[in-house]
Amino acid sequence: MSVAKIVEKKLRTAFLPSTLEVIDESHLHAGHAGAKPEGETHFRVKITSKTFAGLSRVQCHRLVNEALAEELNGPIHALAITTSGQ
Repeated sequence: MSVAKIVEKKLRTAFLPSTLEVIDESHLHAGHAGAKPEGETHFRVKITSKTFAGLSRVQCHRLVNEALAEELNGPIHALAITTSGQ
């Protein structure tokens, strides 16, 4: 299973989002530290979930980072996160 699919599955399970986008931006980082020729190292996540309602941006990001801890310690080099609690 691709890293993007694993990220999507874990976030759907953890947060039951109303919207979720997992975007592989690895091609934008070719030649940078942590980039691999095959990609799947740099991602942008946009997620809307009631779980995030009333939480600070830092709290939301920590929750996402916790859900993806295994991937952040392995194949993912960089993760940009946009959350919404709507």
